[in-house]
Amino acid sequence: MKRLAFLTSFLLLAAPLLAQTKVLLNVDKDGLAIQGYDPVAFFTDAKPVKGKKEFATQYHGAVYRFASAESKARFDQEPAKYEPAYGGFCAFGVSHNKLVEIDPEAFQVMNGRLLLQYSKGVRNDFNKHPQENLAKANANWSSLVESKGK
Repeated sequence: MKRLAFLTSFLLLAAPLLAQTKVLLNVDKDGLAIQGYDPVAFFTDAKPVKGKKEFATQYHGAVYRFASAESKARFDQEPAKYEPAYGGFCAFGVSHNKLVEIDPEAFQVMNGRLLLQYSKGVRNDFNKHPQENLAKANANWSSLVESKGK
């Protein structure tokens, strides 16, 4: 009986730890996402814009920088809308079950999500079959997070 009580207590205490989900983010050694570019600017300015240190916020363990207080406020209000898909890794790479670095100049907004790519050439390859590649990336992402996430 004592053994059952101990096991039950252990499981109740450990459950929150076991339920924690892994995170997989493309960040530098300081936790900076998108190489310091403003995630909101990809939507509002349709181009990459470098963020400033004084306009920064943290979300899901990544530090995001913004070009303005207004941009930061937009992100703070709806972070899930502006954070890059696939943890900020190359979407085409994820569609091939690989984690690949990105070039902020090689971005696109598709289905309301910020997709980053390794290069403009890779972005062009992704766009030859965008919905198919997006479906593959979506299917691969959870297993990549499980195997490579922390």
